[in-house]
Amino acid sequence: MSKEIVEAIKALEQEKGISADKLMDALADALLSAYKKTPGAAKYARVDLDHETGDFRVFELILPAELEEKLLAEAAEAQEEEEREIDPETGELKEPEDPELDPEMIAPYEDQIETRDVTPDDFGRIAAQTAKQVILQRIREAERMMMFEEYQDRVGELITGIIQQSDKRYTLVQLRERVEALLPKSEQVYNERYDHGMRVKAVITDVSDSTKGPAIVVSRRSPELIKSLFEMEVPEIADKLVEIVGVAREPGYRSKIAVVSHTDGVDPVGACVGPRGSRVRMVVSELRGEKIDIIPHNDEPARFVAKALSPARVREVIVDDDERQATVIVPDDQLSLAIGRDGQNARLAARLTGWRVDIKSETEFASEDEEVEYEGEEASDGHCLAVLSNGRRCPNAAIGESSYCGLPTHQALARFTTNQIAVLAPLEEAEVAILADSSADQGQVSEIVAKAEAQFEEPQAAGAETLEDGQPEAEEAEETVVEEAEQA
Repeated sequence: MSKEIVEAIKALEQEKGISADKLMDALADALLSAYKKTPGAAKYARVDLDHETGDFRVFELILPAELEEKLLAEAAEAQEEEEREIDPETGELKEPEDPELDPEMIAPYEDQIETRDVTPDDFGRIAAQTAKQVILQRIREAERMMMFEEYQDRVGELITGIIQQSDKRYTLVQLRERVEALLPKSEQVYNERYDHGMRVKAVITDVSDSTKGPAIVVSRRSPELIKSLFEMEVPEIADKLVEIVGVAREPGYRSKIAVVSHTDGVDPVGACVGPRGSRVRMVVSELRGEKIDIIPHNDEPARFVAKALSPARVREVIVDDDERQATVIVPDDQLSLAIGRDGQNARLAARLTGWRVDIKSETEFASEDEEVEYEGEEASDGHCLAVLSNGRRCPNAAIGESSYCGLPTHQALARFTTNQIAVLAPLEEAEVAILADSSADQGQVSEIVAKAEAQFEEPQAAGAETLEDGQPEAEEAEETVVEEAEQA
């Protein structure tokens, strides 16, 4: 073998990072395999290859009869322990082949084996062709392995690619030269088109090694796609000042995300929406018009569930901590909006909060024939003392030293001598928020309390009257909807 081959191998070691010794060992194995295919080849042979000069010789291994029988018996025993393969053509088990002796089995007995130089005279031409094939194969394998190592740690990362080919089964996305990713039908959004040459963003969901190169699978349906898009558009998320703590998504239709701020003075919802809705609009554009609701996360389950049902307004939320179930009472005209088309809004809210959500209208809730608790039966049992509009007591747990749960409307009742939620009916939402704030100005609080009590009448019969339509809502209902941001 020429010295140029050795120099080429060493050059490849520098350029591709492929070990020259590994290439030489692979070349020696390939030369041995090529020799065994020549007519009259010895039964057992080895190739000695000088890594410095590239010179090689083929030696026949002459084994003593006793040693050969012993090694063949060991090889046959090892072959029997392996599972027999099934012939795909006949469906029957393949007959075991005659056992062969690997060089590793013969190596420990070199002192008992005689050798003879059997290098063919015209083996140089075969060696050159074999060297070329081995080097090209090893280069492909090395490039494939480097690609696999590059992408296997990038699962969950956002990538941008160009659509190369699309059919009913999958879409090929080119990430860079000679690197393609697979976008299966199961990871595509139903209403999106993937035309040739179009740029698309997706999330890497799986990377596996194969003989044709690393198989990279990407997704347009993954919730991680929304997280990554917001991280790219919102500097506060990239800087860890704001965090997306939950995503509930129905690809192509609607998504809800829960955000929380880790820094005082940073509004998590406003940061994600951006000036005049610019940030969220970019995300919606990349998702081909999918609607996004941005919900402020709250550790209080009742408030979190109420906000998760945005854009619907919520009157009351009754939570069952043991069953992780929330019963949500909404005004009659908000029932369909709270449930959503085909139950979509309620379904997404349940996924986002992790609670089972049961939505009822005020009329339905007030008409249920259940035992009613009235004011005056408010035993100090650790539960909220607020009496709802239907006359039943709120089952939520009281927080801290307060006698009420964390809902602002219920906290506001601490300013009154009554615990009937109906006393708040004449008040605006901002006024209720002032009453719920323990640090609010006392003069302002007194005025609001006087206004509410002047219009409040104590219930005379079992069950408080349901508030009439058109009265102001007392429940705080913060909503952030993508459509409003888009219109802005």
